[in-house]
Amino acid sequence: MGIEPTGAAAASAREEPRLHRVQCMSPAGLHAMAYAEWGDPANPNVLVCVHGLTRLGRDFDRLARAMTDRYRVICPDVVGRGRSDWLRNPAFYAVPQYVSDMVTLIARLDVERVDWVGTSMGGLIGIALAGQPESPIRQLVINDVGPALGAAAIARIGSYVGQPVSFAGLEEAVDYVSMTAAPFGLKTREDWRELVAPTLRREGDRFVFHYDPTIAMPFKSVTPEAAAAGEAAMWALYDRIAARTLLVRGAQSDLLTAETAAAMVTRGPRPLRVEVDGVGHAPTFMPADQISIVRDFLLAGLTSPPDSGDRA
Repeated sequence: MGIEPTGAAAASAREEPRLHRVQCMSPAGLHAMAYAEWGDPANPNVLVCVHGLTRLGRDFDRLARAMTDRYRVICPDVVGRGRSDWLRNPAFYAVPQYVSDMVTLIARLDVERVDWVGTSMGGLIGIALAGQPESPIRQLVINDVGPALGAAAIARIGSYVGQPVSFAGLEEAVDYVSMTAAPFGLKTREDWRELVAPTLRREGDRFVFHYDPTIAMPFKSVTPEAAAAGEAAMWALYDRIAARTLLVRGAQSDLLTAETAAAMVTRGPRPLRVEVDGVGHAPTFMPADQISIVRDFLLAGLTSPPDSGDRA
């Protein structure tokens, strides 16, 4: 269980989510995926928000609260993270398994169409699902990721994913995360506390991150040949996307390079593009101006026909 936020972060919690689990299947057997649900459960407009590699669904608390007037918002913990089960075989911690789990989740929600916000890994899952024939994704927000991944970012992320770190308490964890994830660009310590607190769980008299350390195994075992094949497959999926799409990039991102972003706006869904100044990988959608980027795009799509262009 994560450490609960305090102070203004707790005071701003006008609504708390309903917490659920859905049973999914991998080649190694059954597992449960947890998800938080915000807003009216009868609202036919559903927004699915999917987090990055070592994160969890509570990353989207502020965005979810800002969208519940128009959406039923669903924020899953991808398997191996947060309240979700850990896989028996870590080899399946990969996009195909995550897409399968999301299809199961959408079936549980009993809706034919969803809108999607995906940060980093969540964006790759969104691309892979949106590129399928008859995809349920109607509108897609890809946050700071693309079919080609920056080598410098992969090396940086690989240096800390799955490392056996632990903390005496929240403040020590905030010190660590605000350094390793400095490109998130958060401005206040209170923001960092809000982001970090749900990601911790107690282990004895220490706190550790709320994810299975073996999620790093597939990430770190990719060969150059496999990486090239995976990039080609992801471009092929991207080129098949029919959803109305927004591409968000941190202006200093080392994962979604400027070159890849430029290529993305000329092919596939030809997304609108927005860059967030003062941020690297990846925008958190916690500041009000970042929330507005997502909200304005999605609400325009609820009332207007598809549009395209480049807002960089």
